Amino acid sequence: MSHLLKYREQLNLTQEQLSAKANISVRTIQRIESGKELKGHTLEALAKALEISKEKLVDIHFKQKEDNLSLIKLINLSSLFFIIIPFGSIILPIVIMYWKQAFNPITKQIVSIQILWTVLFPLIVLASAFIGKWISINSETVPMAILLLLFVNAYIIIRNTIELDKNKTLHIKLKFSVL
Repeated sequence: MSHLLKYREQLNLTQEQLSAKANISVRTIQRIESGKELKGHTLEALAKALEISKEKLVDIHFKQKEDNLSLIKLINLSSLFFIIIPFGSIILPIVIMYWKQAFNPITKQIVSIQILWTVLFPLIVLASAFIGKWISINSETVPMAILLLLFVNAYIIIRNTIELDKNKTLHIKLKFSVL
């Protein structure tokens, strides 16, 4: 059951009544009650209409995410299974996200990190090859770069899992989302 739904029912309001009171559409209320992220103008309008603080609504919204913490950790760790296969660290997390309908900022961030990593990986490997030839280092530059990059990606995944366990947030994250 949605936390917004609980607050709405505590005040004995229908979706239509809350819609009129908050000046937002009934469809928006339905989406939020079914799990859509609460933010911006909608958050402000609903907090005012329900006569509670925005922080309280947001905190409650994050508590809902805590219920799915083990699923979020699974999505993050699933990136490790196919880390050496191109696009492998993206495919399994996306499949799990769609299968379990786990679309939230944290899971989107996890997949965004892996997408960015997958794009940067070949560029960094190519750069290491050119730099190796440029400064006349032996032919082991590329395999060493690949191995180092795989370890760095594994570190990112494991470090984020540890942080999810401790603080329920990602330690290494982007300031944007690809999804």
